Amino acid sequence: MSVKYHARIYVTLRPSVLDPAGTAVESGLKQLGYEGVEGVRIGKYIELNLIATDETDASEKLDQMCDRLLANPVIENYKFELTEMIAEANYVG
Repeated sequence: MSVKYHARIYVTLRPSVLDPAGTAVESGLKQLGYEGVEGVRIGKYIELNLIATDETDASEKLDQMCDRLLANPVIENYKFELTEMIAEANYVG
């Protein structure tokens, strides 16, 4: 039996990697008068739906997707959240 999952994926640069976009945003915020802002880092947020046999299968598939396409494992870290979706046929509104 297959289960549908909703995934939220967060991709960020590794701490050792310089983040020029984050530096530019930090500078812009300070120019706008927002003092006390520091350490701005820019990342990516991705959402997708996935059909898998179970949560372990879904996690393994997501790991592969992130390693192969969604993130660059050399310079980026990623984490994800999985939520089982309610089957539409069983939904009573």
